[in-house]
Amino acid sequence: MKKVIVISTSLRAGSNSDMLADKFIEGALKSGNEVEKISLINKDIRFCRGCLACQKLGKCVINDDVNAIMQKVLNADVIVWATPIYYYEMSGQMKVLIDRMNAMYNLDYKFRDVYMLTTAAEDEPETPQRAISGLTGWIDCYPECRLAGTLFCGGVDAPRTIEGNDKLQEAYNLGMGI
Repeated sequence: MKKVIVISTSLRAGSNSDMLADKFIEGALKSGNEVEKISLINKDIRFCRGCLACQKLGKCVINDDVNAIMQKVLNADVIVWATPIYYYEMSGQMKVLIDRMNAMYNLDYKFRDVYMLTTAAEDEPETPQRAISGLTGWIDCYPECRLAGTLFCGGVDAPRTIEGNDKLQEAYNLGMGI
Protein backbone atom coordinates (compact mmCIF):
# COMPACT_ATOMS: atom_id res chain seq x y z
CA MET A 1 0.00 0.00 0.00
CA LYS A 2 1.24 3.44 -0.94
CA LYS A 3 0.33 6.83 0.47
CA VAL A 4 -0.93 8.96 -2.40
CA ILE A 5 -1.51 12.73 -2.36
CA VAL A 6 -3.63 14.12 -5.20
CA ILE A 7 -3.44 17.90 -5.61
CA SER A 8 -6.36 19.28 -7.60
CA THR A 9 -5.32 22.77 -8.67
CA SER A 10 -8.46 23.99 -10.41
CA LEU A 11 -10.37 26.67 -8.54
CA ARG A 12 -13.58 25.91 -10.43
CA ALA A 13 -16.11 23.62 -8.77
CA GLY A 14 -17.01 20.71 -11.03
CA SER A 15 -13.92 21.22 -13.14
CA ASN A 16 -12.85 18.67 -15.70
CA SER A 17 -9.38 18.24 -14.20
CA ASP A 18 -10.94 17.67 -10.77
CA MET A 19 -13.19 14.97 -12.23
CA LEU A 20 -10.13 13.33 -13.80
CA ALA A 21 -8.45 13.45 -10.37
CA ASP A 22 -11.46 11.82 -8.74
CA LYS A 23 -11.35 8.91 -11.20
CA PHE A 24 -7.63 8.47 -10.55
CA ILE A 25 -8.39 8.44 -6.82
CA GLU A 26 -11.13 5.86 -7.31
CA GLY A 27 -8.67 3.55 -9.06
CA ALA A 28 -5.91 4.10 -6.52
CA LEU A 29 -8.28 3.34 -3.64
CA LYS A 30 -9.59 0.23 -5.41
CA SER A 31 -6.04 -1.10 -5.66
CA GLY A 32 -5.55 -0.73 -1.90
CA ASN A 33 -3.73 2.57 -1.55
CA GLU A 34 -4.25 5.29 1.03
CA VAL A 35 -5.29 8.44 -0.84
CA GLU A 36 -5.77 12.03 0.25
CA LYS A 37 -7.05 14.70 -2.09
CA ILE A 38 -6.02 18.31 -1.59
CA SER A 39 -8.17 20.80 -3.47
CA LEU A 40 -6.79 24.31 -3.83
CA ILE A 41 -10.33 25.74 -3.72
CA ASN A 42 -10.50 28.09 -0.70
CA LYS A 43 -6.82 27.56 0.13
CA ASP A 44 -4.73 30.57 1.11
CA ILE A 45 -1.64 30.31 -1.08
CA ARG A 46 0.37 33.49 -1.45
CA PHE A 47 3.20 34.29 -3.85
CA CYS A 48 6.79 33.38 -2.99
CA ARG A 49 8.80 36.41 -1.83
CA GLY A 50 12.13 34.92 -2.89
CA CYS A 51 13.60 35.53 0.57
CA LEU A 52 15.09 31.99 0.73
CA ALA A 53 14.51 31.83 4.50
CA CYS A 54 12.86 28.47 3.81
CA GLN A 55 16.24 27.01 2.90
CA LYS A 56 17.42 27.59 6.48
CA LEU A 57 14.13 26.97 8.30
CA GLY A 58 12.80 23.99 6.33
CA LYS A 59 9.46 25.76 6.06
CA CYS A 60 8.12 28.95 4.57
CA VAL A 61 7.88 32.11 6.68
CA ILE A 62 4.56 33.04 5.08
CA ASN A 63 1.69 31.96 7.31
CA ASP A 64 -0.80 30.39 4.89
CA ASP A 65 -1.84 26.87 3.82
CA VAL A 66 1.40 25.95 2.02
CA ASN A 67 3.41 24.54 4.93
CA ALA A 68 0.63 22.04 5.78
CA ILE A 69 0.36 20.97 2.12
CA MET A 70 4.13 20.65 1.91
CA GLN A 71 4.27 18.30 4.92
CA LYS A 72 1.73 16.01 3.28
CA VAL A 73 3.70 16.01 0.03
CA LEU A 74 6.96 15.22 1.84
CA ASN A 75 5.41 12.19 3.55
CA ALA A 76 3.63 10.71 0.53
CA ASP A 77 4.93 7.94 -1.71
CA VAL A 78 3.11 9.23 -4.78
CA ILE A 79 2.18 12.79 -5.81
CA VAL A 80 -0.51 13.43 -8.41
CA TRP A 81 -1.00 16.91 -9.86
CA ALA A 82 -4.30 17.64 -11.63
CA THR A 83 -4.50 20.91 -13.52
CA PRO A 84 -6.41 22.63 -16.26
CA ILE A 85 -4.23 23.93 -19.06
CA TYR A 86 -4.40 27.71 -19.43
CA TYR A 87 -2.58 29.24 -22.40
CA TYR A 88 -0.73 25.95 -22.94
CA GLU A 89 0.67 25.91 -19.40
CA MET A 90 -0.24 24.65 -15.92
CA SER A 91 -2.66 26.75 -13.89
CA GLY A 92 -1.16 29.75 -12.14
CA GLN A 93 -2.14 28.45 -8.72
CA MET A 94 -0.26 25.21 -9.39
CA LYS A 95 2.85 27.14 -10.35
CA VAL A 96 2.59 29.34 -7.26
CA LEU A 97 2.30 26.25 -5.04
CA ILE A 98 5.30 24.64 -6.70
CA ASP A 99 7.33 27.82 -6.19
CA ARG A 100 6.29 28.01 -2.55
CA MET A 101 7.35 24.42 -1.87
CA ASN A 102 10.95 25.55 -2.31
CA ALA A 103 11.48 24.73 1.38
CA MET A 104 11.35 21.03 0.49
CA TYR A 105 14.51 21.27 -1.56
CA ASN A 106 16.87 20.40 1.31
CA LEU A 107 14.47 18.15 3.23
CA ASP A 108 14.00 14.39 3.22
CA TYR A 109 11.13 13.35 0.98
CA LYS A 110 9.44 10.00 0.50
CA PHE A 111 7.75 10.47 -2.87
CA ARG A 112 9.21 8.57 -5.77
CA ASP A 113 6.47 8.69 -8.39
CA VAL A 114 4.81 11.83 -9.72
CA TYR A 115 1.84 11.88 -12.08
CA MET A 116 0.22 14.73 -13.99
CA LEU A 117 -3.41 14.84 -15.10
CA THR A 118 -4.36 17.68 -17.45
CA THR A 119 -7.44 18.95 -19.26
CA ALA A 120 -7.92 21.71 -21.82
CA ALA A 121 -10.31 23.15 -24.36
CA GLU A 122 -7.64 22.57 -27.01
CA ASP A 123 -7.32 19.02 -28.24
CA GLU A 124 -3.92 18.86 -29.95
CA PRO A 125 -1.58 16.22 -28.49
CA GLU A 126 1.11 18.84 -27.81
CA THR A 127 -1.23 21.00 -25.67
CA PRO A 128 0.06 19.78 -22.26
CA GLN A 129 3.76 19.71 -23.18
CA ARG A 130 4.74 23.04 -21.58
CA ALA A 131 2.90 22.12 -18.38
CA ILE A 132 4.65 18.76 -18.29
CA SER A 133 7.98 20.51 -18.89
CA GLY A 134 7.26 22.91 -16.02
CA LEU A 135 6.49 20.04 -13.67
CA THR A 136 9.63 18.15 -14.70
CA GLY A 137 11.61 21.23 -13.64
CA TRP A 138 10.28 20.64 -10.12
CA ILE A 139 10.82 16.87 -10.35
CA ASP A 140 14.44 17.39 -11.42
CA CYS A 141 15.12 18.95 -8.00
CA TYR A 142 14.29 15.62 -6.35
CA PRO A 143 16.67 13.10 -7.92
CA GLU A 144 15.08 10.04 -6.30
CA CYS A 145 11.72 10.66 -7.97
CA ARG A 146 10.45 10.48 -11.52
CA LEU A 147 7.55 11.47 -13.72
CA ALA A 148 5.72 8.14 -13.64
CA GLY A 149 2.85 9.05 -15.93
CA THR A 150 0.76 11.72 -17.59
CA LEU A 151 -2.79 11.83 -18.89
CA PHE A 152 -4.28 14.55 -21.08
CA CYS A 153 -7.93 15.07 -21.96
CA GLY A 154 -8.48 17.77 -24.56
CA GLY A 155 -11.64 19.15 -26.04
CA VAL A 156 -13.25 19.88 -22.66
CA ASP A 157 -13.88 23.42 -21.53
CA ALA A 158 -17.10 24.13 -19.62
CA PRO A 159 -17.48 22.44 -16.21
CA ARG A 160 -18.26 18.72 -16.35
CA THR A 161 -17.93 18.43 -20.14
CA ILE A 162 -15.59 15.53 -19.48
CA GLU A 163 -18.53 13.35 -18.37
CA GLY A 164 -18.68 10.20 -20.48
CA ASN A 165 -15.19 10.75 -21.91
CA ASP A 166 -12.95 7.66 -22.26
CA LYS A 167 -10.14 9.55 -20.49
CA LEU A 168 -12.01 9.10 -17.20
CA GLN A 169 -11.55 5.34 -17.51
CA GLU A 170 -7.89 5.88 -18.40
CA ALA A 171 -7.48 7.94 -15.22
CA TYR A 172 -9.11 5.15 -13.21
CA ASN A 173 -6.77 2.60 -14.78
CA LEU A 174 -3.75 4.81 -14.12
CA GLY A 175 -4.76 5.01 -10.44
CA MET A 176 -5.26 1.23 -10.32
CA GLY A 177 -1.69 0.79 -11.54
CA ILE A 178 -0.06 2.44 -8.54
